[in-house]
Amino acid sequence: QVQLVESGGGLVQPGGSLRLSCAASGSIFSIDDMGWYRQAPGKQREWVATITRGGGTNYADSVKGRFTISRDNAKNTVYLQMNTLKPEDTAVYYCNANIKRTIVTPLDNYWGQGTQVTVSS
Repeated sequence: QVQLVESGGGLVQPGGSLRLSCAASGSIFSIDDMGWYRQAPGKQREWVATITRGGGTNYADSVKGRFTISRDNAKNTVYLQMNTLKPEDTAVYYCNANIKRTIVTPLDNYWGQGTQVTVSS
């Protein structure tokens, strides 16, 4: 069984920063792409950022230049550094990863349980 556990959410004032973490645990052979999504109240879940195993990154236009995704392959962990936060960044942030559980099994997609980020004065 594989679990993704996020941490680091909270309440922050506009212009502030937060760092999210997501650790994968369980029966893991290898992890391919890892990423972050978010879902604001009344809206569909949207993609935020992705990082490949080799460190290549992509960002949604709405967060480009403010958010930085990174990962520690030795710890099976992905991070999201969020700077210059805006009220419209308020959402539940979800971690996502493509994981091989064994050398012979295909990649499966996994989600974390989500962590709340609220940007408000």
